[in-house]
Amino acid sequence: MERMGLGPSHLLQSNPRLIYARLTGYGQSGPLAYKAGHDINYLSIAGVLSMLGQKDQNPLPPVNLLADFGGGGLLCVVGILIALLERAKTGQGQIIDSSMTEGASYLSTFLRTSQQIGIWTGPRGTNVLDSGAPFYQTYRTSDGKFMAVGAIEPQFYANFIGALELDASSLPHQMDTSKWDELKRLFAECFARKTQGEWVTTFKEIDACVTPVLSMEEAVSHPHHQERSAFVQVKDGTFVPTPAPRLSTSPGHAASGLQPEVGQHSRQVLLEAGYTDEEINSLCEDNIIGKGTQHSRL
Repeated sequence: MERMGLGPSHLLQSNPRLIYARLTGYGQSGPLAYKAGHDINYLSIAGVLSMLGQKDQNPLPPVNLLADFGGGGLLCVVGILIALLERAKTGQGQIIDSSMTEGASYLSTFLRTSQQIGIWTGPRGTNVLDSGAPFYQTYRTSDGKFMAVGAIEPQFYANFIGALELDASSLPHQMDTSKWDELKRLFAECFARKTQGEWVTTFKEIDACVTPVLSMEEAVSHPHHQERSAFVQVKDGTFVPTPAPRLSTSPGHAASGLQPEVGQHSRQVLLEAGYTDEEINSLCEDNIIGKGTQHSRL
């Protein structure tokens, strides 16, 4: 942006109230500032990827949700909101240096502190929340689907054991880590005896933190989501999530139109910025800007 004269130092001279957000993988300084990367790279050097995955397996990246969307986009928005509040008090804008690497690291503060207080002390895949525990795990059902178990607290674990029709007095203690693999095998055998639908019925009235693992399509028709209108159907027939969180007086609404093409709103935006039709046509002819062909209601 600096090469085009659009860096923050230039623009803030013209408008000191400007809030200029810079979202990159490694941040604006340091030896990696100008290196390319992806979510998996940002997680790896943040120390986060080393903690994700199953026992005796390679580290497993959680698709690109953690660094790209969580540590990147979401925290960048938080930074913009903070800057807006600061500007309301001081009248001054500022530059936001949003690093996906640092954002992922910040979101993973719990993992780091958990090591210090004894919650997350074992190797990858051997702890309570990283697939090590038999009561925080997924299990295959007889129809090839899965159930998700998160029965951490003693009362939920007791309900879970009861729903499996097991005798709690004959089982190892819940937190006996030396017996976790044994319990995983036992629970897997239990879940393999029924279909996912049958297990949903079994746990319907039991508070045990057990839920079905649903596909994207199945999630849309789940009774809870339907009652809360958690998904909305768009023009092409697909469903998209409604905005979250929900605000009581100014809730967001999911757009019902199709996704816009690249460059679809270029002319509209540039006209609002003061460019003439002649200037915009010249930019289009030189392939400097895109020019979408479809119309959108987004």
